[in-house]
Amino acid sequence: MGYFSHSFFQLYPIDFKETRDKQNYEYINPLLECDSESISKDKNLNKLKDSIDFIIDQQKNIKNISFAAVYYRDLNNGPWFGINEKEYFSPASLIKVPLMIAYYKQAETDPSILSKEIENTRPYNLDEQNIAPTKFLELNKKYTIDQLINQMIIYSDNIAYQNLLSSIDNSLVYKVYEDLGVDISKAKENPSGNIIRVKDYASFFRILYNSSYLNRTMSEKALKLLSQTTYRNGLAAGIPSNINVSHKFSERRYIETEEHQLHDCGIIYSPNTPYLICIMTRGNNFNNLEKTISQISKTIYNNISL
Repeated sequence: MGYFSHSFFQLYPIDFKETRDKQNYEYINPLLECDSESISKDKNLNKLKDSIDFIIDQQKNIKNISFAAVYYRDLNNGPWFGINEKEYFSPASLIKVPLMIAYYKQAETDPSILSKEIENTRPYNLDEQNIAPTKFLELNKKYTIDQLINQMIIYSDNIAYQNLLSSIDNSLVYKVYEDLGVDISKAKENPSGNIIRVKDYASFFRILYNSSYLNRTMSEKALKLLSQTTYRNGLAAGIPSNINVSHKFSERRYIETEEHQLHDCGIIYSPNTPYLICIMTRGNNFNNLEKTISQISKTIYNNISL
């Protein structure tokens, strides 16, 4: 069964079981096949969804947010639920993950690509990022592709992203979206607009966890890197500090309308039930959006870890 088949996205999968490789990996859990087998419903999921709906309504009522979308999936043969999962948002820095995947896909057949050096000739404009990197690239210094990917993911560095994007054939990046069935056709009309949905974006983390697009070495490398992301005010703020989180955040502010968007998507490695959570929000204040994301994250973790 393909990892993007329709039956993979049933709310309560009742006729298949995922068979996984039992090797000891820290961040991935390779998917081998899907077998038919009756799986009981998780009766707590509807209650959890209702709890998240309540938080979103509450945060909207007190003007902390204007809109939010959530996608949750239990990664152990489990169900999923979505809230406003068909709504489009601006991906902003979330697009750094598929760029990383495109490079790692190349590196599977040509490992030397990660050792290629690029000279950074791009100065920083700190006004471009509302949540700025805490570590910066030096001007006129050479960095390897691998170093730039690390900088781009760990610190969400836009200069690292621009250097990497200018050094790859764009068709290889678009191929990642196409191969996963993630529709970004709206980007042709308005690249800075609302072009991606929360459920679609979550696919990037699912294929990394399942090791169903990149090989196991590269999938593990990607998720380990995403676990080092320095941003901790969204998903990570809602869970205990000893729990691993592989995630990517993004932020965008539209000057004309003063609309703010803040998103955080990733995998929470809860000991018994690792799960994927993707939250996208809109409002007029990043701090309030962060609080909403962390509250949703905390509610889900507390429910799942019982």
